[in-house]
Amino acid sequence: MQKERLIPLIVACALFMENMDSTVIATSLPAIAADIGTSPLTLKLAITSYLLSLAVFIPASGWTADRFGARAVFSVAIAVFMVGSIGCAMSTSITHFVIARIIQGIGGAMMTPVGRLVLLRSIDKSALVNAMAWVTIPALIGPVIGPPLGGFITTYFSWHWIFLINIPIGLLGIWLALKYIDPIKSENPERFDGVGLVLAGLGVAGLAFGLSVAGLGLLSWGVVTALIVGGGIAMGFYLWHAKRTASPVLDFTLIKHPTLRASLTGGFMYRLGIGALPFLLPLLMQVGFGLSPFQSGMVTFASAVGALGMKALAARIIRTFGFRNIMVINAVVSSFFLAACALFTPATPLLLIMIILVVGGFFRSLQFTAINTMAYAEVSPDEMSRATTLVSVNQQLAISAGVAVGAFAVEATMAANHSVELSANDFWPAFLIVAVLSALSAYSFWKLPEDAGHEISGHRVPEVETPQAAEAAAAESTHDARDQKLG
Repeated sequence: MQKERLIPLIVACALFMENMDSTVIATSLPAIAADIGTSPLTLKLAITSYLLSLAVFIPASGWTADRFGARAVFSVAIAVFMVGSIGCAMSTSITHFVIARIIQGIGGAMMTPVGRLVLLRSIDKSALVNAMAWVTIPALIGPVIGPPLGGFITTYFSWHWIFLINIPIGLLGIWLALKYIDPIKSENPERFDGVGLVLAGLGVAGLAFGLSVAGLGLLSWGVVTALIVGGGIAMGFYLWHAKRTASPVLDFTLIKHPTLRASLTGGFMYRLGIGALPFLLPLLMQVGFGLSPFQSGMVTFASAVGALGMKALAARIIRTFGFRNIMVINAVVSSFFLAACALFTPATPLLLIMIILVVGGFFRSLQFTAINTMAYAEVSPDEMSRATTLVSVNQQLAISAGVAVGAFAVEATMAANHSVELSANDFWPAFLIVAVLSALSAYSFWKLPEDAGHEISGHRVPEVETPQAAEAAAAESTHDARDQKLG
């Protein structure tokens, strides 16, 4: 097989494993919670801790790959993810499970960004765009088969196996990487911003984790407040430090580019709302409607089918209408279908639910593709690696915040209804809240000029393939593959 196809498929092994794992666990949360003696809402810490771990360690991925070689780091990252998967399968308490998910997150933080670097350094730019099709399609299969597969395993076997199936996939990925990927290193790696990584990590961890546990009763309000305030102080020190270092681990000066700035601000709001969907929907199906994990998975996978169907049309739609027009209108349209989930009741026909999820997934996929691609329209090749790191951290923080907002909305509704146990009536306000948050992202995109991102979209200008556009395509594919599990 040609290198332009083989290497993307190797990278896709990691993306497939990570994306499938994330969608599988959402379907199996109620069963896992019952087995380890906690509530499904409390177990949201397992999702949040994984996303938090990604956000904290992604900034170190680029330098680590430059210093030790992308092939070695990519292989070790898969191994670390496998260790975390084994830890999840062996967990007997919420504490053990969260720790194992954090280990998984460390591996996942390195797999996707370093996989992108492997592509950039192993394949000529002239062949890069075609290579993206090979890496994206297998990666998107994970969210499609994840919910029904996770539901089937949980219903007819045991939830432990949803993590153990990562082991053969990971071993295959490591073997292929060591055999077929060249051990390329950067000749002049930048100085590692260790102080910045610690400060940014403490800031991100304190803010995200503090907000995640607020109201759950796991920690006292004094500890929660200390986490949030401490995280804010650490992030403030990081911003002070970043202005005084030549190579900050998170380069916020890149927000000078309007398209990147809109992608970060608008993308954060959009993902914050959409990020709650994979958490809320399986809980509604299983706890609210009484469906089995397998039945729930067969329903919720419809979103991924819609997302996969959009991939063939997204580029043509964006080229025809432009980023700004698409993103403003589509933010509202896709949020409407998210809000429609608030109307689901036990009496709603499952076929109607699946139709709404398919159509909604179609429009959400278009929005993710536009957000992820437009971010790099004005970024120079020298800035591409730092921009990708910034976008990746923003992406993971938004998803983590979305899970926290969704769970908090459900908890607040339960308190208002004086409910002792979760029921279907406790979910509809959460869907409306996250839908409004996603729709608000349209304002960030509306402020852009009408031809924003034309360098990549080809809207109103001759379509020319440039090195900048090729690198943006590589970055978009890895972000988009990870985003599709939100579909």
